[in-house]
Amino acid sequence: MNRVQTEGKGIRPIKMSGGNDLSYYTYLKDVRYQVLAHFEWNDQREDLVADRDENKHHNIALRSVQKGGRRDIFLGTRECQGYVEPCEFGSGEGFYDGYGEWNMGYMFHGFTYPDENEDHDFIARFWSPVMSDGIIEFERPESTKLDGRIIRKNQSVKEFALGSNLQPVGEE
Repeated sequence: MNRVQTEGKGIRPIKMSGGNDLSYYTYLKDVRYQVLAHFEWNDQREDLVADRDENKHHNIALRSVQKGGRRDIFLGTRECQGYVEPCEFGSGEGFYDGYGEWNMGYMFHGFTYPDENEDHDFIARFWSPVMSDGIIEFERPESTKLDGRIIRKNQSVKEFALGSNLQPVGEE
């Protein structure tokens, strides 16, 4: 929504060997986004079929956004905390409305977790997004436009059992 701006800050991080160091970091400033999101069932998780209640998960997400999110969110690093509030996607004027295309460069896209692929690998995904008139449309995780880097191969997947570590539908 806002123009992309950065600012440099001198930071004194603690060294692992003791003492301090001086580093200069570049941070985004005055950041404001609108996010349009949806959820999809993980077809790899047959043990969670009984929990596929769209109404339950939709209401959990709504309550979460109204309360500012389920967990703290960070824009890259812990000291860059973000805040969540409900909005109507597309409402309000954004700096990049009518701007055209902007290639954002090569960056992190997301993780593919072991329970989301047949080989049970933990994968980091990267891409080169293009913002068009203020909107970035994320590629789907399985898109061939993404670079995948395997971090760990063949990881174990936590099993869920109804009544043990999974609540029955209707009990949140």
